[in-house]
Amino acid sequence: MILSGLEIKKHIGKDIIIDPYDEKKLNPNSYNLSLHNELLVYENDILDMKKRNKANKIIIPEEGFILQPGKLYLGRTIEHTKTNNFIPMLEGRSSVGRLGMFVHVTAGFGDIGFCGFWTLEIICVQPIRIYAGIEICQIYYHSIQGKFKNYTGGKYQNNHDIQESLLYKDFK
Repeated sequence: MILSGLEIKKHIGKDIIIDPYDEKKLNPNSYNLSLHNELLVYENDILDMKKRNKANKIIIPEEGFILQPGKLYLGRTIEHTKTNNFIPMLEGRSSVGRLGMFVHVTAGFGDIGFCGFWTLEIICVQPIRIYAGIEICQIYYHSIQGKFKNYTGGKYQNNHDIQESLLYKDFK
């Protein structure tokens, strides 16, 4: 089952940590997360799964930044989250999707126990000007049945910034 907004609110500060938290971003069954002012763009057009792919940092200026189709931009949320006893999930907001912008390619699924910022895999179907601080996506929570172990380690746990792909570590 998906938690209602009121149920999310009830668990804030306990099983659900969102920092910073603003009750105005709470929806009937989700919470809006905002775009940080930094993006990463891979240097090379051809990426290699077995190697670390270098990326360049872009700071989104106050007047916005125009994303181009055919490019992958990695961003992150302003909010740092931690979730216990629920499965966190991330989706783009419909208002963003209706502008032809996607905020995740495949990584909208979180693990129980995940702690960190959410890295966004941003692509667009036509040029679009984006702005730092915009409520770009929403996090929602599923309950879980049965015994489970919290996600405690891994390549992306306790991150402090945008996380480029660390898939190359799986080949070692």
